[in-house]
Amino acid sequence: MNTEEKDAAYIAHTYSRYPVCFVKGKGSHLIDEEGKDYIDMGSGIGVDIFGVADEKWMDAVTSQLHVLNHVSNLFYTKPMAGLAEMLCQKTGMKKVFFSNSGAEANECAIKGARKYSIDKYGKERNEIITLINGFHGRTITTLAATGQDIFHKDFFPFTPGFLYTPANDLPSFIKLCEEHPQVCAVMVEPIQGEGGVHPLSKEFFEGVGKYAKDHDILLIVDEVQTGNGRTGKLYGYMNYDVEPDIVSTAKGIGGGLPLGVTMFNEKTENVYTPGTHGSTFGGNPIACAGALSIMERIDDGLLKEVTAKGQYIKDEFTGAKGVKSVAGMGLMWGIEPEKDVKEIVPRLLAKGVVVLTAKEKIRLLPALNIPWTDLKKAVSLMKDVLAESII
Repeated sequence: MNTEEKDAAYIAHTYSRYPVCFVKGKGSHLIDEEGKDYIDMGSGIGVDIFGVADEKWMDAVTSQLHVLNHVSNLFYTKPMAGLAEMLCQKTGMKKVFFSNSGAEANECAIKGARKYSIDKYGKERNEIITLINGFHGRTITTLAATGQDIFHKDFFPFTPGFLYTPANDLPSFIKLCEEHPQVCAVMVEPIQGEGGVHPLSKEFFEGVGKYAKDHDILLIVDEVQTGNGRTGKLYGYMNYDVEPDIVSTAKGIGGGLPLGVTMFNEKTENVYTPGTHGSTFGGNPIACAGALSIMERIDDGLLKEVTAKGQYIKDEFTGAKGVKSVAGMGLMWGIEPEKDVKEIVPRLLAKGVVVLTAKEKIRLLPALNIPWTDLKKAVSLMKDVLAESII
């Protein structure tokens, strides 16, 4: 059997895959089993933050692999402590909990917010507001937190205690809070990724942050996809004047290894005590060593370059033939084609460009260090395909 046949025979049918099997890559290039070269504009959904087979990340991971691959969280390890220190120094947050994925990081944030409120106000104050079209994970609880009806089926009963409000509608958010005095937290993405690449407006995000702070409602910012330099700032919330109480992230920080992170500010830093939360693999030394090599390279120079490349993408696609709309920030963009996106992606693959989708849009999440030559070539090929699609 070939790879596709083995997949069909032995792997649970949870994915609709494209008919391509990648076998290797380097930087922003992927090679399939036929030897065809592709420019990667998706970076594994924002995971390969410095591209495929990044030398510094591989060196850090390999060095750690040879000395200590795992011990339990009953003991200390230097990579975990060092990564936590770096994250706190770069963000001003006070404490960090490590897990293995974005969904787990969000579970930790949700549990922490409820525990903070229950400890202070009692068990009835436990509801969390999230945004319609948001996405927070695929566990039963993070699916409940996800404000999309399409995910609220098949797996009943979902975890109760979530309320939903439209993004960029501050009066509706405030009205919902006033109608539900048991609200303990609000959880948002700076840019709704899976929901269609919709950035939050400055007025809305900052208004939510102020109202939450004034009413001791915790502000949880989900930076699973927008974090770690993706928006042109270290974390997406840094594009706004807000002070989150809890921040979650994953994807790019691990560079290709599973790593979830939940960060707590001075208000929430002591919400967890020994025995109230845990993870067997969270803070694994190998994953943390790789993450350290990534975080130390996300500096002002790189972020300036991310912003410049993002502006280039916006300028090139705004008003381009076959394009209805462009939205995003940094190196996270949604391009809405005039034709069905399901028709566009196979054409791009045929041209050697790998992209993602989000609802009706092409979603771009290239490596933060994608070379200008690769970026310009990919954009040119995309514009050709989009223009051809309306002929």
